[in-house]
Amino acid sequence: MNCVMSMNQSTIIAEKSELRRTISRLKAAQSPQEYLEASAIITGSLEMLPEFRSAKTVLAYWSYKGEVHTHDLIRKWADKKRILLPSVNGDEMLIRQYQGDDSMVPGDLFGIPEPAGQVFTDYAGIDFVIIPGIAFDKKNNRMGRGKAYYDRFLCKINAFKAGICFSFQLFETIPAGEHDILMDTVITEVSQNERRAFLRS
Repeated sequence: MNCVMSMNQSTIIAEKSELRRTISRLKAAQSPQEYLEASAIITGSLEMLPEFRSAKTVLAYWSYKGEVHTHDLIRKWADKKRILLPSVNGDEMLIRQYQGDDSMVPGDLFGIPEPAGQVFTDYAGIDFVIIPGIAFDKKNNRMGRGKAYYDRFLCKINAFKAGICFSFQLFETIPAGEHDILMDTVITEVSQNERRAFLRS
């Protein structure tokens, strides 16, 4: 049994590595204008979700290199909701409150900016989470960068989880392991009539 599990795990790892290479090529083909226009549609759809509208505390992310652009979204809502952003300390993801661009400092992970200040620990107070990913599927599975920062953190909270990505990052199915955390919805930039927002039943 252990050998079978090991083989399955090895297969999942190999499939995820190939998928990451595919997505990297697709991101490189996206023009700056396409990137910004699609990001605006995605975040606009996100803002329309009742769960987002009613949320008082939102854990977002400061977008980096090809991720759905979130800077404008964060700035827009920072004076209306408590906006939290992740930071990385070794293998652990910590949370701090966004207090404006002046409060942002280079982080340890790829130099991604993150808030300075005290670590936020009131996990029960988080209502809504905006989550990036390399790929998602129609079953609301998510594949990240492979470090499992989000998977470990999301186990600690009970909040609505919205994955956001470009349409070329959404697949019928992606390789998923038993420890991967399902999203509650996945949103891309497709039109209103064809919007791929898949709510868990």
